[in-house]
Amino acid sequence: MRQRELGMRLRELRNVLGLTVEDVAEQLLCSATKISRLETGARRASLRDVRDLCRIYGVTDQADADDLMSLARQAREPGWWTQYDDLNLSPYIGLEQEAAAITSFSMYYVPPLLQTADYARAIIKGIAPKIDPKILDQRVEARLRRQQLLERAAPPRYRALLDEAVLHRRVGGPAVTRTQLDKVLQCAADGKAAVQVIPFDVGEYGSIDSNFDFLEFGGGSRQGAVVFVEGLFSNLYQERPAEIERYREALEYLRDTALSPRDSTNLIAKIRATYPD
Repeated sequence: MRQRELGMRLRELRNVLGLTVEDVAEQLLCSATKISRLETGARRASLRDVRDLCRIYGVTDQADADDLMSLARQAREPGWWTQYDDLNLSPYIGLEQEAAAITSFSMYYVPPLLQTADYARAIIKGIAPKIDPKILDQRVEARLRRQQLLERAAPPRYRALLDEAVLHRRVGGPAVTRTQLDKVLQCAADGKAAVQVIPFDVGEYGSIDSNFDFLEFGGGSRQGAVVFVEGLFSNLYQERPAEIERYREALEYLRDTALSPRDSTNLIAKIRATYPD
């Protein structure tokens, strides 16, 4: 998040001066690709890079320069998730940790922020049957650590929109599914998540092609909304205005189609009752 914030501010400074990335690269004695990657947050800026760019962009206010240098230092501090060998979610988790609001839409399984350890293990193993046991343990542990953001004094607003099929799928067997449904109900009761179910009887609805997460950030951040779609081999990040608007529209349709939070928890409880203790 800090890396992206720094890149956006550097791009703003360049645009104000009417410079191209090639112009800046020539002065910084580097490639234009490096400048582009710094601005998109794809490359971590060194303190020397930021110092030299402040000179090129004529940043004379010491407070502004210090702010940019501070962002560069913070961006170089590793997040807790970087200790794991094979998450393939580093950019996403960093954004998730800073989001002011998160909406998850799922057609197939309970979203990660609401999963139990056993349910998470069964889902991860089901998607990657040949996964190394050590990596499996790390992914489950990391998934549970991600959930700690809902325990914060000021947690993000979290909404889970679930296709009813999610509730009927017996992941890991009846006992695991029963415990998972209990956790969803408890999170809803505790106010950690607003859970809405899209019932079978609505037929077709506004988003039936994939799971996705819609992340929004506080007003003090230059980071715009981000849509994240996790794939088997690679992940997709949607950030262009037209993309964000389309997903925002889809979320409005989904919320209108879904049962109310109260009716949703009643349905979940009804399905939960089919799994005797």
